Amino acid sequence: MPDREILAGGVNEVIRMGATVLRPTGPWSPRVHGLLRHLRKQGFTAAPSIHEVTTDGFEVLDFIPGEVSDYPATPAAASLEALESAAELLRAFHDHTVGLAVDAPEGWMLPARTPVEVICHGDYGPHNCVLNGTKVVGIIDFDTAHPAPRLWDVAYAVYRWAPMTAPTNTDGFGTAEEQARRTRIFCDRYGLDPMGRAGLVDAVVARLHAVVSLMRSQAAAGNASFARHLADGHHTQYLADAEYVHHRRAVFDRHLLAP
Repeated sequence: MPDREILAGGVNEVIRMGATVLRPTGPWSPRVHGLLRHLRKQGFTAAPSIHEVTTDGFEVLDFIPGEVSDYPATPAAASLEALESAAELLRAFHDHTVGLAVDAPEGWMLPARTPVEVICHGDYGPHNCVLNGTKVVGIIDFDTAHPAPRLWDVAYAVYRWAPMTAPTNTDGFGTAEEQARRTRIFCDRYGLDPMGRAGLVDAVVARLHAVVSLMRSQAAAGNASFARHLADGHHTQYLADAEYVHHRRAVFDRHLLAP
């Protein structure tokens, strides 16, 4: 029998069994499985393949070998190569979902957002990316995937990878200037268009408020993990980071909008 290992992190219990991973499913899982199959057919191999759903409600996925960072970010996850490769991989993922996005508007955990351009991952940060050394080579945990504009995903991704965090957030690092430079690098590597850059600060603020709304709604619906996050005060840090990004807009925009 393959070695059994409980993988740390996240809001779900994830079990590694040899070369596969078992995760609990939800009502949205058929959409996620369709996304993973679509990606594989498109030749995108940085996401796990879906093998089956067990009779007791667990999805069986490929295990992607490598390191996954928690917070504060590991030195590898905080490196320049990780930042650049994360942006490039997110762009590749988005580009491979364009054809699917317009045909799959409903059935996801999170509602679609207009204008629908791609399938967003919904939680793209170091905690859901696999590193080989300092290079991001894999994406995991697609529960929050949903159709939305590219900018909706980029906003949360750059918040996590730059990171765009207040000095009071011990999960972050860097001054506002350093964060703004890394934000610009991420957007350059992703290939974010001028309109997206001009709207990025507002999108980050909106995205963080949306995270808090999701936490509250899930906790109210009986989700113990989200209730625990609220009890631990995670929502207050998201709101503080949103306020920080808003007040440092001039610094971020100066780097984002420079020729």
